[in-house]
Amino acid sequence: MDMNPFELLKNMKGIQENMKRMQDLLPTITATGSAGAGMVEVTLNGKFIVTDVHIDKELFDPQDIETLQVLISSAFNDASAKIQQKIQSEGIKYASSFTQA
Repeated sequence: MDMNPFELLKNMKGIQENMKRMQDLLPTITATGSAGAGMVEVTLNGKFIVTDVHIDKELFDPQDIETLQVLISSAFNDASAKIQQKIQSEGIKYASSFTQA
């Protein structure tokens, strides 16, 4: 099956619009994962950013929980940002090797 390059260019604007819509939608998609029968819960959005951390008050001193929740959220978001940078960097490497072919 041959792809007509002119058809591809014609469809590029539609593809770009769909990608933009998806980028706008990602922050609104959320999921919550849990461990220890719900004693620890982490909520992420579609951009893999932690939006909420919940730790059962029975696990730690209540004064420590808030600090721990913030630290877990910050560490996860730091790792997420690093993964996104690596993915982008690999994508750029792949794209540049593709254009040199």
